[in-house]
Amino acid sequence: MSGRSIAIIGAALDLGAGRRGVDMGPSAIRYAGLDERLAGLGYEISDWGNVETAVAEATATGSPRVRFLAEIKDACERIGQRVAEAVREGMTPVVLGGDHSVALGTLGGLAAVTGPGAVLWFDAHGDLNTPETTPSGNVHGMPLAAALGHAGPEFESDTWPLPAVDAAGVSLLGLRSLDEAERRFVREAGIGVATMADFDRRGVEAVVGEALERAAGAAFVHVSLDMDVVDPDSAPGVGTPVRGGLSYREAHLAMELVAESGLLGSLEIVEVNPILDRENATARLAVELAASAFGATIL
Repeated sequence: MSGRSIAIIGAALDLGAGRRGVDMGPSAIRYAGLDERLAGLGYEISDWGNVETAVAEATATGSPRVRFLAEIKDACERIGQRVAEAVREGMTPVVLGGDHSVALGTLGGLAAVTGPGAVLWFDAHGDLNTPETTPSGNVHGMPLAAALGHAGPEFESDTWPLPAVDAAGVSLLGLRSLDEAERRFVREAGIGVATMADFDRRGVEAVVGEALERAAGAAFVHVSLDMDVVDPDSAPGVGTPVRGGLSYREAHLAMELVAESGLLGSLEIVEVNPILDRENATARLAVELAASAFGATIL
């Protein structure tokens, strides 16, 4: 991390998802006490509010292959500009989604300052589809492919370079749902992949430690935390839940290992859907996992 100052950047975007509601994620996470929790760890917190985003009811869908892409890119460009500003000011960006398409803006903003970097992508899904392979047209299933420069020219922008991440520094962690085209991509792209079977067999410390080793030395190290990486028993408020995810304790250990590594340069938390949540439990867990990533300990 750059220092003890954190810039919180909200991205209330749900145009990339198939179910509505994740646009309320930033508010839910803030309401769960993110600022206070991180400030209690000794960080100076600056909340920069939410970037402007379009509303689905007032927006044309566009191409069925990449639904709402123009509006998603506009929002991601605003995110990227804010992220780049934070980095240049020596602050650690924390981006609150919104659906996972916001990651293109986060990674693009980081790469605009430093060049392509590394990402630990905690997610039940691959997010490696392209406009040609997507079964749904939902852009939240494409941002990692886009950041790797494999989703085509439709994702290019003057705001960010592509690729925004180097495949050698990318690790997909907690995976348990892939489309067939994504399986082919994973085999060919040279990225690190750890399914939940890998976590079961090898343990959290070995799997996350290997991902951190891949990321070490990169121009930046970003952690992208999709809350559906956690089992829905602990994180019910997500749009695309998949059973068999990280337990409450495993998720905390993963973030604690990130903190211990000293590599964390930026964080985003996405796919919190308050409509589907129980008493804001998923947002509260998101706050606690962020605290673990920033060094919270029991003693």
